Amino acid sequence: MALSKIQDFRDLSDEEIDTQIQTLKRQLFELRMQKATRQTVQPHLFKHARHQLAQLMTLERERQISVVNADEPTVTPTGDVISGS
Repeated sequence: MALSKIQDFRDLSDEEIDTQIQTLKRQLFELRMQKATRQTVQPHLFKHARHQLAQLMTLERERQISVVNADEPTVTPTGDVISGS
């Protein structure tokens, strides 16, 4: 199974991203518990879950930054102020 691409997640809404993040955190917890109790675990699932989690958290942060930057006015090098809206 190939690692997922961040483009696969770009069309998700903010709520769907939050839900996916919570699901992946729970999945990682369950994988750690399986490993600790010496149950059969496929080790590559750790990597895939961490990879997806990092992509989703990056996407979430990008969206947070874009909202903040849209609200702030921009100052040009000449000192002119451009409204963010």
